[in-house]
Amino acid sequence: MSKLPEHSTRNYINATAFGFTVFLALATNTVTAAEPATAVFAGGCFWCTESDFEKLNGVIKAESGYTDGHVKNPTYRQVSAGGTGHTEAVQVTYDPDIVSYRELVEYFWPTIDPTQADAQFCDHGSQYRSAIFYQTAEEKAIVETSLAKLETTKPFAARIVTQLAQRSEFYMAEDYHQDYYKKNPIRYGYYRNGCGRDQQLKDLWGDLTHK
Repeated sequence: MSKLPEHSTRNYINATAFGFTVFLALATNTVTAAEPATAVFAGGCFWCTESDFEKLNGVIKAESGYTDGHVKNPTYRQVSAGGTGHTEAVQVTYDPDIVSYRELVEYFWPTIDPTQADAQFCDHGSQYRSAIFYQTAEEKAIVETSLAKLETTKPFAARIVTQLAQRSEFYMAEDYHQDYYKKNPIRYGYYRNGCGRDQQLKDLWGDLTHK
């Protein structure tokens, strides 16, 4: 076997070293995907709020439940009677690499009537109050900034009364409430249309409503 010329040997060594350097650079600079995060919002009937959020790109799932009350493990019967202090809410699981908490908050506003106290559309009682539940100081600042901005840009005159509160225990609703709009599309459509939700949102928000 003939010996490689000295310059060929040097080139081979340099190429090998360069390839190893590139490999190390790629290995040590691998981008790690963000872990899914959760956020809790209350917009009246949780079937509707769940349906609205699951249309948003970056949302992995939205689950119906109860929060901000004083009874442990409440049932739908208890909450709907209005004696537990809870409100119907959804827990949104989302990918922070695709949609931010700020964007979730901004998306939420035009899905509700923030001028109704202890009610949303045809549902009345504190268990249907609208609310945004923040978890950290950063989230609280985002929510408060969003509200302050909305106060100056809202296309309606009425005062915003949506509750802003520290996030508390979230209790998952019964299985038959989860993905209700998918499991029972006819009944869901009848309820939503009969409640006048979309028409009232259009009247309130105009072009800001989600299509």
